[in-house]
Amino acid sequence: MPPPLFTVLIDTFNYGHFIEEAVESVLNQDFPGDQVEILVVDDGSKDNTAERLKQYGSRVTYLYKPNGGQASAFNLGLAHATGEYVALLDADDYFLPGKLRRLAEAFEKAPEAGMVYHRLEEFNSQTGARTDGSFVALSGFVSRDRKALLSYVLYPTSALAFRRRLLEPLLPIPEELTIQADSHLTGLIIFLAPIAAISESLAVYRVHGNNLFNVPGSGFDLKRTERRISTRKFLMDDMKHWLRANGHNPDEPVLREFFMQWFLTQEADEFTINPPSRWRLFLHLIRYNKYFRPRMSARHLAMNYLQAFAAPVLGPNHLHLVEDVVKKLKSKTN
Repeated sequence: MPPPLFTVLIDTFNYGHFIEEAVESVLNQDFPGDQVEILVVDDGSKDNTAERLKQYGSRVTYLYKPNGGQASAFNLGLAHATGEYVALLDADDYFLPGKLRRLAEAFEKAPEAGMVYHRLEEFNSQTGARTDGSFVALSGFVSRDRKALLSYVLYPTSALAFRRRLLEPLLPIPEELTIQADSHLTGLIIFLAPIAAISESLAVYRVHGNNLFNVPGSGFDLKRTERRISTRKFLMDDMKHWLRANGHNPDEPVLREFFMQWFLTQEADEFTINPPSRWRLFLHLIRYNKYFRPRMSARHLAMNYLQAFAAPVLGPNHLHLVEDVVKKLKSKTN
């Protein structure tokens, strides 16, 4: 039997209450069943995940391993994948109808593309709210274009699909990445091949309060913030090591700008734990405007400059007053 066109790799850990919806969202795609293999990698679950998956029989390949984190789960799944393309899916998310067909069309139109990615619909399971997530659509060889590279955003697992043969130089994923292991792939695939973007939402990212890396719209969470900081630091070091080993110089100007964006994002998270001095905050905001300019609207840029020049006077605890005043002025003029 010839290999399938797609491998859908579902990583899970104690998400038995979500796993059936994830699997069925793949089985219900308008795509030939014999062209799709479903691999579920269970990263040491202690719940009833395995029992729930028995109903699918041979339609799902279930791989159990001791708990080791997302990178180890991806590495096991990718070692067993046989599809030409690999679409990733977190077990607490699910595909929307038509996703695999749209991915196949996109890969066919861009035969050199190493990755196809798309917008996600965000579903807040606590409030029932559904919104289309923000999205920056970039197609082509991103790392060869300064503006594209500095506009590039790394999207979550369930938005990503890869041409499997082009992942080989990136494997194995460092198993220290117990979360956000997909960022190793999305951060480096752009140095190997072009990518292609689909602006419509093709999967649902479920916000349920226990998301490991980030919960959109949630308040401050110390444990989650510390996890982001440590993960991001490892990712930056990991990416720089890979780039040096593969003929790239992370110290060349455009890559220094690229990694400065990572540094400033890291710094902003650190500020939520240890508030900065007024002058350090001023410097952060000025540098943020400089390095993130390709991603920012004129309004966002102007607001940041207002806050930057107010920072030495107001300090971090009262900087929100700038935005409050702007909102009041705007409401009066409307």
